[in-house]
Amino acid sequence: MIWVRGFHIELMVVIAALTVVSASAADTTLDGCIREALAGNPGAKAAWHRVEAAQAALKQARSAYYPRLSAAASYTMTDNPPQAFMMELNQRRLDMMAPGFDPNEPGDTENARLSLALKYRLYDGQRGANTGMARLAERVASCGHEAALNALIHEVTRSYYQVLQAQDFVAVREQSLKSLEESLRVARERYEAGSAVKTDVLNLEVQATQATEELIRARNGGKLAIAALNTAIGKDVVPDDGLAVPARPESPAMCAAPAMDDSYRARPEFRLSELMMRIAELTYKKSRRERGPVVNAYGSVDWDGEDLSEQEQSYLAGIALEWEWFTGFQDGATVARAEREWRAVQQEHAQSSNQLKLDVRQASLAVQEACERLGVTRKSVASAEESLRITRERYEQGAADITELLMADVALTASRTRDTAATYDYQVAVSNRDRARGALVGKYTSH
Repeated sequence: MIWVRGFHIELMVVIAALTVVSASAADTTLDGCIREALAGNPGAKAAWHRVEAAQAALKQARSAYYPRLSAAASYTMTDNPPQAFMMELNQRRLDMMAPGFDPNEPGDTENARLSLALKYRLYDGQRGANTGMARLAERVASCGHEAALNALIHEVTRSYYQVLQAQDFVAVREQSLKSLEESLRVARERYEAGSAVKTDVLNLEVQATQATEELIRARNGGKLAIAALNTAIGKDVVPDDGLAVPARPESPAMCAAPAMDDSYRARPEFRLSELMMRIAELTYKKSRRERGPVVNAYGSVDWDGEDLSEQEQSYLAGIALEWEWFTGFQDGATVARAEREWRAVQQEHAQSSNQLKLDVRQASLAVQEACERLGVTRKSVASAEESLRITRERYEQGAADITELLMADVALTASRTRDTAATYDYQVAVSNRDRARGALVGKYTSH
């Protein structure tokens, strides 16, 4: 019994170790997080199920071009004169000359019937329109799926860089606290030597306390950023200790001004809007054809008998034409409504195009702004670091007061914070520009 318990404990340890290895083996690079999201995000899966539903709807619309075949079986007993008369007639056993024949007082009459029926629509002005609309609806669902993936990839990218940004903010706060602790050490030494006043020490202690509080906030912000990234992915891929920090990307050599282009036409949303306009047009044309005739061919083969042992066969075949001439002015109102809906969708398409064009323009301007900010902040960090070094040396020598030292320390922290923000804001802005151009999907999908 002891050995079993020990084995159970060892097994649990092995399972826990395998779980840790599996978790650590997760690909937490940007590409890895995006691929995990494409495979597991519920929104992406829902969009794909809508594509599959639209494909099934297209098959349903195409089924109108195929014949309908049905089978039926029934058993009937009656003493109703007309029905009994027809049953005996179908069974080929009606004998009006038989003694005692009385069509008004038939006895109990039984009939077992087997039937095969075939129906085929020879002409219908709606079938082609319905199939065309279903085909367009399938493409609409595909564009919706692409749009969802395009937005998802950008969301994961944005969340990924926000995690790196939050981690860098933590590092900046840690450096700030470390710098303040070093300044506090110098101030205490000067105070003990009689070359500084007590308020210098107290002011630095207050600043160090504030820096500790800001560090706590920064660490909590990092945890929230990780939670947001895992939510975008659709499952917990990134561990609580965060991402491995890659090397900071180099600053762009130059920040090109955004050029006006028609890249927005590659957006899934633009193609979706075009398809919706075509569906509205097809709906209008379909409404005009609803007044047309419908022609059906039909036929059936029946077997009738008192039981299933002796059956008499008969058939029925024909062609039927249906054509409604007057529907209380409903047809005219339907056509007018469909036409107005088509005109409205045309205007909505024009408005959507303008919005997509503006989206590209704004995203391109954001890239330029972030690029220019990045060039400025990189230089300011170096200047702030040198300023703090010189100010601390002057303070140690008594040539600078505590206010100058604190201002230099705060300036360095602010410069590092702005540089961190600009670095990742630029990466997010580039991703957002690619999203606005509809260029993200092709990088990670083959359809």
